[in-house]
Amino acid sequence: MSAIEKLQNIMQALRDPEKGCPWDLKQNFRSLVPYTIEEAYEVADAIERNDMADIKNELGDLLFQVVFYAQLGKEQKAFGFEDIAEAISEKLVRRHPHVFAEDSVTDAEHQTRQWEQLKAEERREKAQQNNSRSSILDDVSRTLPSLMRAEKLQKRAAREGFDWPDVQGVIAKVEEELDEVQHEVEQVSVDKDRLEDEIGDLFFSCVNLARYNGIDAETALRNANLKFEKRFRRVEKLAEEKGRLLSDINIDELEALWQRAKLDTKKA
Repeated sequence: MSAIEKLQNIMQALRDPEKGCPWDLKQNFRSLVPYTIEEAYEVADAIERNDMADIKNELGDLLFQVVFYAQLGKEQKAFGFEDIAEAISEKLVRRHPHVFAEDSVTDAEHQTRQWEQLKAEERREKAQQNNSRSSILDDVSRTLPSLMRAEKLQKRAAREGFDWPDVQGVIAKVEEELDEVQHEVEQVSVDKDRLEDEIGDLFFSCVNLARYNGIDAETALRNANLKFEKRFRRVEKLAEEKGRLLSDINIDELEALWQRAKLDTKKA
């Protein structure tokens, strides 16, 4: 028995109506989604830490999610694990004609353009099958993290020429959106809905600035989170060494501790 067959058998046992696990038996496609997203982020975290043992374990947890969905599909007589594997195999072969057929590519950029052309053709065929109008924004999942989805939407539009001619236009747009946020917060009575709308536009423009410069917004923010966490933990340590509570320290002292923490973490 292969390792994947063993895993499938375990999954089948967990879903056995009589002897299975009560928690596993309660799950369905929709209920599993939050766990799948969480497992994907835990894989990313393990990779960020370059912990190979943890990467292996987290990938196992993510694989288990796929096997779980396959079991649910099998029970509903919709698809099984073999169907999932066959579908992705066919897609990879179809989207890599330079590897599995006669086509050739000159470099990674050429290959990316070819990949997008093939995906566009698949979207058109899918739209025809559904008797609907095809859009270049089709299949950009609405369940993606907002930063990631914003970047994907922008990339799709940019491929059609819907983009700024230079980075100064992107920066100007960020500044414009920031001014509009400032205008809203300076109102005597702040309209939360309008402020939310303007802050959303500011976020979207910042993602566009990252995308325009070849920076992955999700990665940039994740790294910023990690940097803030390290610095704040250092601020807590410095305050503790002084026998002080952060809540009792005034803003000027906090700023001094923050600057000290920045220097300390840079040295580290």
